Amino acid sequence: MATKAALETQLAVVAGFESPRVSLEQYPTPPDLAAHVVHVADLNDDIEGRTVVDLGTGTGMLALGAALRGAARVVGVDVDRAALSTARTNRVRVGTTTPIHWVQADATRCPITTTERTTVVMNPPFGAQRGHEHADRAFLATAAAIADVSYSIHNAGSQEFVEAFAADNGGEVTHAFEATFDLERQFDFHEEARKELRTEVYRIVWDAERDD
Repeated sequence: MATKAALETQLAVVAGFESPRVSLEQYPTPPDLAAHVVHVADLNDDIEGRTVVDLGTGTGMLALGAALRGAARVVGVDVDRAALSTARTNRVRVGTTTPIHWVQADATRCPITTTERTTVVMNPPFGAQRGHEHADRAFLATAAAIADVSYSIHNAGSQEFVEAFAADNGGEVTHAFEATFDLERQFDFHEEARKELRTEVYRIVWDAERDD
């Protein structure tokens, strides 16, 4: 298995959004955070040989990380056609040969069904914008519907919400860890050139019988 540092280096070439949309909270997942999430998933045997679905893939950072770690196939789902176009270009930059399917669709109404062992990786919107509180709830609902196990990035202070949601939907949080999200200024309302956000990453097993 390649090191986490090596994966981060490979993902450093992934380009972000050309015209990010604030309504979708389009913030690119930093390569160090993506590498950390995918590396942990790989250590738990949740990547290699599996179908991996990246909900709200954006420009493909987590999807490409999974592809580089030996997933059987990867599906990147996003509602934004322009972001998926960049994701396709990023695949060429990264150079992975793993089959990747880019699907333009609302991740909260995901059209995908699988019979294979499936892992979801995602950096859902945190619901920071007024009127979009708990936007990550719908992404978790999709993960519960299609995945055996999921890895998701959430705003700091989400533990009670994530654990309760998982318990109410047949899941169990098995791992949780804090991580730093390095956010660069990309919208007019951002007052600082760079800001570090405290985030939390959760591994949830959605069906213990399928995960055995």
